[in-house]
Amino acid sequence: MKVLGVDPGLTRCGVGVVDGVAGRPLTMAGVGVVRTPADADIAHRLVLIERGIEEWLDEQRPDCVAVERVFSQHNVRTVMGTAQASAVAMLCAARRGLPVALHTPSEVKAAVTGSGRADKAQVGAMVTRLLRLDAPPKPADAADALALAICHIWRAPAVNRLQQAHAVNRLQQAQAAARARPAPVRRTPARAPGPRPGTPQKGTTR
Repeated sequence: MKVLGVDPGLTRCGVGVVDGVAGRPLTMAGVGVVRTPADADIAHRLVLIERGIEEWLDEQRPDCVAVERVFSQHNVRTVMGTAQASAVAMLCAARRGLPVALHTPSEVKAAVTGSGRADKAQVGAMVTRLLRLDAPPKPADAADALALAICHIWRAPAVNRLQQAHAVNRLQQAQAAARARPAPVRRTPARAPGPRPGTPQKGTTR
């Protein structure tokens, strides 16, 4: 599985690609940051982010895209910019028919470091170790993007099993409801009244 991780942001949008499967060593296929000028208007910055992500999708051709789920913060302006960049990443993936997975920061930290409260330095150190890199990727947005991809690769099998279990449960409930539903009553259509026995028909003689 080849996963493109996206750590959304207007000024720096981290992008990292990891290849591998759960339970086996993972490989970094690429890492970087899509940057936009802080003095440009938001619409133009979103276009730049879209172009940057499209270039990564064209070059890497991942199987799916993992994006950080936006959560509430005290700085509303930062949240809005992050959400807008996140939407652009999801749009780029959906346009190509690629599955999109959302992971919260605490999920990513817990998957990579074992603690949902790990700081960026700890995440960067574990990403370096897991991918056997010479040094932590810089800036931290790039390391976070790789951590998102790692998190999804490790969580995907469990998520798939959970989705399959939910699907089987829904099917069983539908089948049980169908069995419990009373069968429709079949009504025999009434026949038109015919002549009484022994009554002469028109056009006949006794």
